[in-house]
Amino acid sequence: MQHGGANLSVTGLDTLIEHGGQSLFQPLDLRIARCRMSVAVPQDFDYAGRVRSGARLRVATKYTSIARDFFAEKGVHVDLIKLYGSMELAPLTGLADAIVDLVSTGSTLKANQLVEVERIMDISSRLVVNQASLKLKQARMRAVIDAFAGAIRKD
Repeated sequence: MQHGGANLSVTGLDTLIEHGGQSLFQPLDLRIARCRMSVAVPQDFDYAGRVRSGARLRVATKYTSIARDFFAEKGVHVDLIKLYGSMELAPLTGLADAIVDLVSTGSTLKANQLVEVERIMDISSRLVVNQASLKLKQARMRAVIDAFAGAIRKD
């Protein structure tokens, strides 16, 4: 999209942050597909104690940029393990101490004996517009953006 492949799109804030979509114009938070990015660990894992003691954590995630920035800001040393799919299995198999993943209801975490220990950020879907399209097709893009905005106000 950033390179002119599409005029506009709908995508999650997690994808925008993880893959450098900050240069895209993000006129609207669509307030759909709401969830949160969180750190989760096995129920019996002393996350707070390990962080306080300065221990290095092994963290499995598909969101390595977000996780790296989050833990660096807190001064926590981590080894990131890039995974796709069922992140919850990483602690259960001993591959990781913790995971960073999207959480909606928490039922998947609970089913895998994991607990949410830190909320990194709230996530929702965003309308994003290619900057060039916004300039070159301003009237058409404005009409679409206004239509989405009107639908959100009715919600």
